[in-house]
Amino acid sequence: MTVSDDTARYHITDIKLDDRLVVRRSPEVEHEMGVAIYDLLEQNYFAPVGDMSGPYHVELSIRDARTLVFAINTEAGEPLGEVMLTLSPFRRIVKDYFTVCESYFDAIKDAPASRIEALDMGRRGLHNDGAELLRDNLKGKIDIDEETARRLFTLVCVLHIRA
Repeated sequence: MTVSDDTARYHITDIKLDDRLVVRRSPEVEHEMGVAIYDLLEQNYFAPVGDMSGPYHVELSIRDARTLVFAINTEAGEPLGEVMLTLSPFRRIVKDYFTVCESYFDAIKDAPASRIEALDMGRRGLHNDGAELLRDNLKGKIDIDEETARRLFTLVCVLHIRA
């Protein structure tokens, strides 16, 4: 199989978030979510383990406040299966990420450039850590590349927001 065959077969063409419990998101969060979805759909590598041919439609959800669920479907909407991860390893990093993001968005209004830069570096570092944690937890279930992990981590964070 060539690289182009992998790209054609192992990617997400549609992603939805089960956000039934979310009442309202800030404009900053809506923007970050929109960018993550757009970038993810433009280019991603998503290869579930097993005999699951893609491309895929994926729905991300949190079940019982403890489990992250990747519901994987064909482009025609036929279910291929679910991959579930416990959320406990993600709680601290998501909380820290939210704290730094909140500080960053407050800082961009009137803080000195050095403060904004420091917060942005911290925000990107936590985001990278979260993406790597996601990749590690998906090993043996779904193979994803670094950029796909980063975009999916953003969406996992969005699912954690409860208004």
